[in-house]
Amino acid sequence: MKLNRKGKTLLVLALVAVVAMAFRVSWNALRDVARAIGADDTAATLYPFVVDGLMALALVATLVLVGPDRRFALRVLGTYTLASLVLNYVHGLVPELHGSTVDWGKLADWPPANYALVLLATSLPVGAIYFGSDLVAKILDHRPDTAPVESVCGPDDDASAHHPHTPTHPTDQPPTLDAPAVEAPALEAASAQVADRVGPVRELDPHTPHTIRTADDTTAEGELRQAQFEDAQLERTRQDARRAYSESAQAGRPLSARALGDAFGMSESWARKQILAVRGEEPTRPQLRAIDTMAVS
Repeated sequence: MKLNRKGKTLLVLALVAVVAMAFRVSWNALRDVARAIGADDTAATLYPFVVDGLMALALVATLVLVGPDRRFALRVLGTYTLASLVLNYVHGLVPELHGSTVDWGKLADWPPANYALVLLATSLPVGAIYFGSDLVAKILDHRPDTAPVESVCGPDDDASAHHPHTPTHPTDQPPTLDAPAVEAPALEAASAQVADRVGPVRELDPHTPHTIRTADDTTAEGELRQAQFEDAQLERTRQDARRAYSESAQAGRPLSARALGDAFGMSESWARKQILAVRGEEPTRPQLRAIDTMAVS
């Protein structure tokens, strides 16, 4: 069921309310931990905003970013959520932290655990500066116009695209090479039946006036025209596939061979050949070779 605008607004407001209440509960524990590691009153008050604030920023980034950037934001969100959970857990195990009766830098009785907890608590603000800056940079550099590329190959190059539409009743006489190009976008210009219909006899359209053609009526000229038309269609399909892969590579999300083959109704090996052809089209300068004039004469 798709939510309307009012439902989405209520959902967002409910999320904000839950996050605000959770922050208030966590704020007390993080402030006491900050005081235990040597922070003054101002720093201890701001410490919870650093930890939980970065969690909120990472949550927003996961809703905006896509692909590898979204996975990076999820890792930051998970890491800081786990760190906040550990510090809240330590605060629950050591009630003396709330009364500031523990020694400075004393978060656990076992020295190795205490060193690890102090390192964790002191590294969170530094990590917030680094990860927060990186997330903001990724959000600002995000280009929403690159999203249509995923509609072809899917987020993990696993989703298959729809096959282009082909006419139900093809005409009897194939168009000549001078005929106008197929009126369809680049991906719809290819058909899954292009490779299979080289040679087979077309079905006659009962709604179009025509004359019955026998094998004796087929001339060499008609067969040549048919072969030229099929070759032109195949070449147009190859050009469209290479153009689609080149555009996806320029957008930073190159299509896989499987996704490219599905998009044009071809096999994965055929698509891999087109990808190799695009990668091999590097502009090179022509090399001049000296000609031995004596040998020519």
